[in-house]
Amino acid sequence: QVHLVESGGGLVQAGDSLRLSCAASGRTFSSYFMGWFRQAPGKEREFVASIAWSGRNTYYTDSVKGRFTISRDNAKNTLYLQMNSLKPEDTAVYYCAAKRSGSMYDTGVKDYDSWGQGTQVTVSS
Repeated sequence: QVHLVESGGGLVQAGDSLRLSCAASGRTFSSYFMGWFRQAPGKEREFVASIAWSGRNTYYTDSVKGRFTISRDNAKNTLYLQMNSLKPEDTAVYYCAAKRSGSMYDTGVKDYDSWGQGTQVTVSS
């Protein structure tokens, strides 16, 4: 497994931007599919975006398409989520996750093996 630590969350206003980072331990980061999930109060954890090993292929849930961008820097063992045009409904704890097998189109929580502790994103209206 890989150890993951998220950062970059905060309190912003609607329309603002934030960039989340996820630092990964180990020398095999580039062999993992990576994903971002989020969990709002009283709701189940949901898929946000995923990225393949090379970073060339990405996948998003419909509600964030055109606003969020997932990327990775394998040399720095870091995953990113650039969030633009934030909305109050984006408020949640955001988690990064990693898995060694399957597809980047796997969007279930159970599809991922390793998780970070989460970072809070709050968007005020």
